[in-house]
Amino acid sequence: MDVRYPIGELQVPEKVTLENIQEWLKEIETYTVRLRETVDTLSDEELNKTYREGAWTVRQLVHHIADSQLNMYQRLKLALTDENPLVPGFNEEKWAIQPDTLLPVESSIKMLEGINERILSLGQSLMEEQLDRVFTHQTNGEIKVAKKVAKLAWHEEHHLAHIKIAISK
Repeated sequence: MDVRYPIGELQVPEKVTLENIQEWLKEIETYTVRLRETVDTLSDEELNKTYREGAWTVRQLVHHIADSQLNMYQRLKLALTDENPLVPGFNEEKWAIQPDTLLPVESSIKMLEGINERILSLGQSLMEEQLDRVFTHQTNGEIKVAKKVAKLAWHEEHHLAHIKIAISK
């Protein structure tokens, strides 16, 4: 297993269906419960563990997941409301060392509960023709709504696996 991609890299079918979307939404729907179960009882020492040398700590990972879902949710919503909007990236490394990442992880889990609830609401209302709507990321180019929903689910699972590896060390 490549510890950088413990669940493998993001795989999106060439033709995404509403059934695919519903499967990804099921993962998102249960995510904060599973994340909370994983990190709730961790000590400060455990929250400061990393899954590999040079990687973010468990605490930073939890905050990063919330930061990233926030950014991806905004991109999804823009793609559904604007015609091919241009969206900025965000410097994940700089976000990961901001003072708010020293807060208890519960603050980001609460944030994730709200963001994921909003993602679920949008995702469950998607129509087939909306899956091909796009936004243009300033670095990564054009991205379809379908791929963004896949990434919303994959990204959370990807980092939950990192957290589990870190705390098992």
